[in-house]
Amino acid sequence: MDAHLINALGDELFNALRSRQTLAPLTRRYPQITLEQAYRISLHFLQRREALGEQVIGKKIGVTSRAVQEMLDVHQPDFGFLTNAMQVEDGCDVSLARYNLIQPRAEGEIAFILGEDLQGPGISAEDVLAASQWVVPCFEIVDSRIDNWQIRIQDTVADNASCGVFALGTQRIDPRSLDLAAVHMQMLKNGQPAGSGLGSAVQGHPCAAVAWLANTRGRAGHPVPPWRNHSVRCPGAAGARGRRRPYQPVHDRTGRNQPAFVP
Repeated sequence: MDAHLINALGDELFNALRSRQTLAPLTRRYPQITLEQAYRISLHFLQRREALGEQVIGKKIGVTSRAVQEMLDVHQPDFGFLTNAMQVEDGCDVSLARYNLIQPRAEGEIAFILGEDLQGPGISAEDVLAASQWVVPCFEIVDSRIDNWQIRIQDTVADNASCGVFALGTQRIDPRSLDLAAVHMQMLKNGQPAGSGLGSAVQGHPCAAVAWLANTRGRAGHPVPPWRNHSVRCPGAAGARGRRRPYQPVHDRTGRNQPAFVP
C-alpha cells in the first residue's frame, strides 16, 4: 500500500465523517492492510481535521478488554486522537448531526489528566500514577465510519480508533486516593441499567493501558510520532458499550446527568 492509497483512504474516512456516510470495511477491500498502514491512514485522517483548525488535546486507547481483543483476534490495544472539536460539555445534549455521529455507542471510562509528559519506552503503571494530576469520570461516545461496525483491528485503527466525541465529568480526584482497578462503573439509560464494570477490565489496571500507550508511541519506528503536552488520556471502557439513539440520555448513576464518581 503506497502513500497515495494511504492518503486516499484517509480522505475517504474524513469525507465519511463530514457526510455521515459509512464505508465498506477497509479490510474487506484491502485484505493485506497492515496495522502500520492503518495508523498512517489514521494520521492522514487527523491531518485533514487539523487543516480545519482542530487541535489535538489528548489520546484515547481502545481494545483494552480481553473480550474485545478476542472479538478482533488481537492481543494488544489500539489508540486514536482526541481533538478540541470532539469534546462536549458535561451534562449537555449531544446532537448527532452537529457532531457528525452515525452509529454511536456510549462507554464509561476513567480519564487521566496528566501533569507531566510520559515518554516511553520503559514507562510503568507506577510512572503513570505519579505523572497523573487528576482522574475524572468520562463518557466516550464511540462511533464508526465503517458499515454496521463490521470492523477488524485495522479498520478501527484507521478510523481514529472508532472515536466520536467525549465528555469529562466535573469531578477532579487525586488518583492516588482511589483503588483504580476496583472502581465500579454503572451506566443507566432512562433510569435502567445499561452496563457496568470495573477498572480492572482495562488491561488489568487503567494505568497499565496509559503506560502501554506511552511505550508504544515511544518505540522507534512507530508510524505516529510521540507528541507531548496533550494532557487527556482515555484508557478504554470499564464496561460494555450501550447503544445510543437520539434523545436517550445515559447517566453514570441515578439522578446524575453527567459522569460522576461516588463512594
